[in-house]
Amino acid sequence: MKIVRTTILPFRGYSAINLLGVLFVHPGVYLSHELMNHERIHSAQQREMLFVFFYLAYLMEWLMRLPMRGNAYRNISFEREAYANQRNLDYLDNRRPYAWRYYLKRHRRHD
Repeated sequence: MKIVRTTILPFRGYSAINLLGVLFVHPGVYLSHELMNHERIHSAQQREMLFVFFYLAYLMEWLMRLPMRGNAYRNISFEREAYANQRNLDYLDNRRPYAWRYYLKRHRRHD
């Protein structure tokens, strides 16, 4: 994964953003193993959905979760999979394709 340090991306309040497999990180952010694993999980999600379908699904799910209780961003299935497994550094070795779909129904509040 290519890493680009920049003050432009990600948006305020976020440490990093993965766009098309390129990780944009603010200059002072420490890239821990957990953060890198979180972003690698997003890379796997993006690849399996051919990138464009990932971003469409991500946006649609975020819009659907906005009126719901809790933090819409943290309740997106893609984020829930990444947060739930970011500490398991072997997760990607055993991850099933489209594993994020298991996080669509099991809604847990993360705010």
